[in-house]
Amino acid sequence: MNKLFTSADIGPLTLPNRLVRSATAERMADADGGPRPQLEQLYRELAQGGVGLIITGHMYVHPAGKAHPEMTGIYSDDLTARLAGLADAIHQEGGRVVVQINHGGMQCDRRAVSESMAPSAADFPFLKQPAREMTPDEIAVVIRAFGQAARRARDAGFDGVQIHAAHGYLISQFLSPFVNRRTDEWGGDLAGRMRFLRAVCRAVREQVGPDYPMLIKFGMMDALEGGLSPEEGGRVTAAMKGMGLDAVEISGGIGGEKNLNTPVGIRCEEDEAYFRPLVQRARAETDLPLISVGGFRSRRVMEDVLAAGEADFISICRPLICEPDFPNRLRAGLQERSACISANRCWADEMDEGIACKCSIE
Repeated sequence: MNKLFTSADIGPLTLPNRLVRSATAERMADADGGPRPQLEQLYRELAQGGVGLIITGHMYVHPAGKAHPEMTGIYSDDLTARLAGLADAIHQEGGRVVVQINHGGMQCDRRAVSESMAPSAADFPFLKQPAREMTPDEIAVVIRAFGQAARRARDAGFDGVQIHAAHGYLISQFLSPFVNRRTDEWGGDLAGRMRFLRAVCRAVREQVGPDYPMLIKFGMMDALEGGLSPEEGGRVTAAMKGMGLDAVEISGGIGGEKNLNTPVGIRCEEDEAYFRPLVQRARAETDLPLISVGGFRSRRVMEDVLAAGEADFISICRPLICEPDFPNRLRAGLQERSACISANRCWADEMDEGIACKCSIE
């Protein structure tokens, strides 16, 4: 049986199909983090296009965690009404939406914050600027900020939150032995490095209650020598149900030369589902719903992963920048594969530009 267009649940949230729009940094916000009208239009088009769940681009939970210019903010109650407009627009089109909440940590661009911080002092070649070590008081502030951001998402009418713990952002940094070299309670062995994630999940649950969907995007490996290994990542995954999480989106990569997240030129089925081995490992560790991301372009590969029971949902990003109505076209049998050629020309090069497909699709 084909499963892609069957309904499924994430906690109390029922989705009409198994296709998820993976969080994508849209760069469609003003200087204060408020969404511009083009972001609402983008979300309307995605909802109209038939995707089962929209996960917003990452929103910063604290001004010190703004990763890049034009990033949407969820750090202040002053933004709640404007964010509610986004949720309303999606719901008007029959869509469902979860907010991804994040803190950039050492990945913050110097154009967005005057200084960046991390679990330990960091000055790696792939960073935009050096990062200083966080104090215990600053750690406590950020934990509270995640909880308050989740409350704002609920108050604004969003259907859930996704905690960003991947791609070298702050939670990923705490989990990584490559970055986190602290000797206090927030570092050391895996249990110490997991403490920050546990505290964030607890803070979110305290603010939104037991029945509000709480998802996570998890970088299950760093792909850097001395970083988080798939084995340790599996142990973190196994602990997530006990943290009150409702679903896990599996990703990987923390930075540096080996970029796992957006490889160029996915042209055949063999290139798709490049995180599938990690998802298989995660499935062995947890019975939480799993969301598989990583280069999906063709319906056959999506259905294969679902039929194997390895994942419960398929998450796509670049194909929906290229074709917001791709889910509807798949469902109607108008095409079996995305037109996206994975040239990685989607991202904004200039201010006020936002993400958009810039490829010539024939």
